[in-house]
Amino acid sequence: MFSGGSFGAFKTAAQGAAKVTYNAAMGALGATAIGSGVLLFNLNRTAAYANMEAEGLHPADYPFPQKKMLGTFDHASIRRGFQVFKEVCAACHSLDLVYWRNLVGVAYSDEEARAMAEEYEYTDGPDDQGEMFERTGKLTDPIPRPYANEEAARAANAGALPPDLSLITKARHGGVDYIYALLTGYTDAPAGVDIKEGLNYNPYFPGGSIAMAQNIFDGVVEYEDGTPNTASQITKDVVTFLNWAAEPELDDRKKIGAKAALLFSSLTLIALWIKRNRWHTIKTRKIVFNSPKNWGKSPFDKSK
Repeated sequence: MFSGGSFGAFKTAAQGAAKVTYNAAMGALGATAIGSGVLLFNLNRTAAYANMEAEGLHPADYPFPQKKMLGTFDHASIRRGFQVFKEVCAACHSLDLVYWRNLVGVAYSDEEARAMAEEYEYTDGPDDQGEMFERTGKLTDPIPRPYANEEAARAANAGALPPDLSLITKARHGGVDYIYALLTGYTDAPAGVDIKEGLNYNPYFPGGSIAMAQNIFDGVVEYEDGTPNTASQITKDVVTFLNWAAEPELDDRKKIGAKAALLFSSLTLIALWIKRNRWHTIKTRKIVFNSPKNWGKSPFDKSK
């Protein structure tokens, strides 16, 4: 049999052991979760993996400024990138979700964007006679397509359909890193790899065989601002433009996020101060129980 003191000590020890076991279990669970997350993150960033040929090489992490937490677009690069798109990419790829007006205030002035739109003819109508007619472009028109329809695009590209580039950086795993690696990753096929006629070898493209030929080389465009027109610079600019086309709200979103973080941080500090100010009198209150002198006497006992 336990005496009162020994039983209390045993109970305290048991409670302490249970608490230590619980803390150890929760610590092990947390360490396992964190370790698994770190492992999966590193595996996802690894350049080489088992199914590399079927899925394509994993792209490197390129230092695009807009990828940083508070980074924004290089708008001069967006302007140069649109020039690259017009002179190189627009021959095959469409940009259906971008209109001339979207370029105003981002890379071009109102007059510059209007002048570029007027270089193209658009089918409009019907007129008063019920006939369709041709007119010069205006800011409310989309960037013109290179082909009238999907069948025409396939016929001009040996059956391959060039994808629309409006959301391409969001539609591909790896985003801007993948697009940059793809455009700069053309090389000769290694020994033992058979590339069919009309296809090109690119280790970053799933399967390694891609219908699009390499189109970006040193000097393929001449920049109006004098920026060196190396292949890497040209690729960086066009990828930046495509990233903007897919996420035109990125700069504003980050500005709003920074303002929201500052606002809610201030409100949190104010809330904590109010909480401590209102509750400190209660939380620091000491309750003392003073037992009556005749504690052992029954309240029904009338005797003195």
